[in-house]
Amino acid sequence: MAAVTPDQLHGHHHGPTGLMRWITTTNHKDIGTMYLVFALIMFFAGGVMALTIRAELFQPGLQVVQPEFFNQLTTMHGLVMVFGAIMPAFVGFANWQIPLMIGASDMAFARMNNWSFWLLPPAALLLVGSFLVPGGATAAGWTLYAPLSVQMGMGMDMAIFAVHIMGASSIMGAINIVVTILNMRAPGMTMMKMPLFVWTWLITAYLLIAVMPVLAGAVTMILTDRHFGTAFFNAAGGGDPVLFQHVFWFFGHPEVYIMILPAFGIVSQIIPTFARKPLFGYASMVYATASIAILSFVVWAHHMFTTGMPAATQLFFMYATMLIAVPTGVKVFNWVATMWKGSMTFETPMLFAVGFIFVFTMGGFTGLICAIAPIDIQVQDTYYVVAHFHYVLVAGSLFALFAGTYYWLPKWTGHMPSEKIGKWHFWCSIVFFNLAFFPMHFLGLAGMPRRIPDYGLQFADFNAIATIGAFGFGFSQLLFVLAIVKCARGGERAAARSWEAAEGLEWTVPSPAPHHTFEEAPLVR
Repeated sequence: MAAVTPDQLHGHHHGPTGLMRWITTTNHKDIGTMYLVFALIMFFAGGVMALTIRAELFQPGLQVVQPEFFNQLTTMHGLVMVFGAIMPAFVGFANWQIPLMIGASDMAFARMNNWSFWLLPPAALLLVGSFLVPGGATAAGWTLYAPLSVQMGMGMDMAIFAVHIMGASSIMGAINIVVTILNMRAPGMTMMKMPLFVWTWLITAYLLIAVMPVLAGAVTMILTDRHFGTAFFNAAGGGDPVLFQHVFWFFGHPEVYIMILPAFGIVSQIIPTFARKPLFGYASMVYATASIAILSFVVWAHHMFTTGMPAATQLFFMYATMLIAVPTGVKVFNWVATMWKGSMTFETPMLFAVGFIFVFTMGGFTGLICAIAPIDIQVQDTYYVVAHFHYVLVAGSLFALFAGTYYWLPKWTGHMPSEKIGKWHFWCSIVFFNLAFFPMHFLGLAGMPRRIPDYGLQFADFNAIATIGAFGFGFSQLLFVLAIVKCARGGERAAARSWEAAEGLEWTVPSPAPHHTFEEAPLVR
């Protein structure tokens, strides 16, 4: 056997350095970091679009942008946030954490891992660059509904191409995650001993593999309608515009669970740590996650109650949607039961996790209300729906991402993040978030339609409040960047088990606990 050199002993490798190291890396931690940085950049790009929308809606009348550009902003804000910010951020977490949590040396397909990341920047440039072409970005809404999307300018073609590339990236990433989890667990780590974050990502990856090709099919049909004379969605040619909604939402509904299941996993790691108790009901959490994923395939038409479907179909989709509330409720009760009688402390990750449970549950309730067909027909396409899905996606996905970032930054950087900045970030975020989105429920119930740049005077006050909240929330995120930069550049050194060392934690891995950890009956003598 060849002698080991000092370089090999200390882990030095003479690979590429500088920029080439990042372009050619196959290291899951490097790739995870690149995903997270990309997601952060796209988050701010989408945020600027959102604040432009809110600036226009600050008062009635047309102040800031033209109506056509306003519609482009609403479309691109949605696409950028979903495909550019939330999904890549969760994939970044998966890349960083899954190999560490299951005891694998890296992801299964390291080069494919690199490729699936490097598909994203060109796709993002295509998407955002569509603002610069004649006719501007597509204004068909982030759902790209036909017949609008069939008639738009070349910005629509760029959006279709970008969605294709991002979909390919997602499918490759998901295959990689599935193979890594199924084949590369350390000896002794059975499926039912995996940390919950790993479980939620395994199920999410299956969802991605199942529905991303459906989205690709939908946008390809639009492409052929636009350029090759087909009539999938053109009624004059024997097609049906509502068909697009069916195909799109068969992708779109599982997609919203793709954006929340990894969040459930992150919160399920954090709550036990700061409650100093093992997770309550581990097995039921796994089964609930799987149930949510399976049910997500049979509820798509609840987005389409106003398309004139038969009453029997409406009933089926209404009941199926309500059924999803059951496993979701199981999760919420298990988190609460984990905290119950725990010796809790409220460091920043825990604040965001508890904030997540509170505000996500509110989003879940409004979702239940939207599931009731006769109510949904009233609130469809109003700001009530906008409020609902931002409660789930911002206070759900995004807050979980914040929680996970603060929780794992010590592991990623070797330094503890600043508690002071983290707590400021949390309190500013949760106050301004509710200020921005809670009034939208009232706007929607009063009948204000979404995706319009102007509105009647009766909606003025709530819109002004929402805009102030949105700008407050947007600028609060600069605290997040400050916390990350300060942590990466130095600060208090993290101990081997950082949060445990800080507070004497008993449980740091929320897998099933060893037997006999709770109070036992006294021995009978």
